[in-house]
Amino acid sequence: MSERKRLLILGSTGSIGTQALDVCARSEELELVGLSAERSWEALIEQARAYDVERIALADQDAAARAAEGWTQGRVFGGPEGLVRLVVESRADLVLNALVGSAGLGPTVATLGEGIDLALANKESLVVGGELVTALAEATGARIVPVDSEHTALHQLLAGQPPGAVERLTITASGGPFRGRSREQLQEVTVEQALAHPTWAMGGKITIDSATLMNKGLEVMEAHHLFGTPYERIDVVVHPQSLVHGVLQLADGAMLAHLGPPDMRIAISYALHGGESVPLPIRPLDLAEVGSLTFEPVDLQAFPCLRLAREAAKAGGTAPCVLNAANEIAVHAFLQGRLRFLEIPAVIEQTLSELGSEPVISFESLYEADRQARELAGQSVAALS
Repeated sequence: MSERKRLLILGSTGSIGTQALDVCARSEELELVGLSAERSWEALIEQARAYDVERIALADQDAAARAAEGWTQGRVFGGPEGLVRLVVESRADLVLNALVGSAGLGPTVATLGEGIDLALANKESLVVGGELVTALAEATGARIVPVDSEHTALHQLLAGQPPGAVERLTITASGGPFRGRSREQLQEVTVEQALAHPTWAMGGKITIDSATLMNKGLEVMEAHHLFGTPYERIDVVVHPQSLVHGVLQLADGAMLAHLGPPDMRIAISYALHGGESVPLPIRPLDLAEVGSLTFEPVDLQAFPCLRLAREAAKAGGTAPCVLNAANEIAVHAFLQGRLRFLEIPAVIEQTLSELGSEPVISFESLYEADRQARELAGQSVAALS
């Protein structure tokens, strides 16, 4: 048997991370060499013991200190710098970045800077870092493989297509828990209702992004950077069954669609095994049982976050970074009950309006734009609370 691939999972206590551990446990090709979490130190230690891992990291310094007291079988790294040290010192062949939010950018840069292949579940790395991240990967020769049902689908569909053959990409959206509701009907929706996603089991922030359709805006940006496709040739369509994950329109008018069960282990396994399909204990679709597939346009009046994301994407520069930071602040405030659902896009739009877009010179300029956007978005939340 060939040498096993050394795998580091960042964000292992989250939904993607725990499913990745399940995939890893079933594979003879993968050797787990490190784990990380934001602050769930007890769950992280439990995972480290179960998988015999010697290095862990926690983004929260206090949680890292507690972990160091409660676990002496290996190294504990703390803070954002600790995540980077874990990447560098793990000697991994592949890093799965399943961190939530812009906190994933630093480890993404560290991974690619070391020439390590990256399985990317952290959309924000490409949304915020954009051209800088892809240029870094090209410079070091590291591969970026998406860990997302839509981008995995497009990645597979695009494989082997000759230049000029593909006209458009289509990303599908389930529509979230509020599909079909008008803007007026969304005025008083609750946090509990927004967290009740009809198809996918995800963390709080990602689930709210799905409810506002911001996640589709982030995925459009991600597809642009991953596949080099202009924004005007990337579409979003609502598909409530969540069985068609991506569609290509070819130059001759034909269309190719990727269908599969709504199970993230498929996308995770595809990325961890270098873009190859391996057996998984997942029941395949029975098309006769499925019966029908439906598609609807996105209502941008009810869900303006997708419009805001497209506008920021086309503006370029620091605008996507500002959009992402303002969204994180607004979603956090909504989850805490300090903001209403429709005030999420209002905070984002106000922040974008005030900061606009500046040229991206370096990663430092992105960190500064992120800081300014969070400050302004926080002020907007306080004014609305």
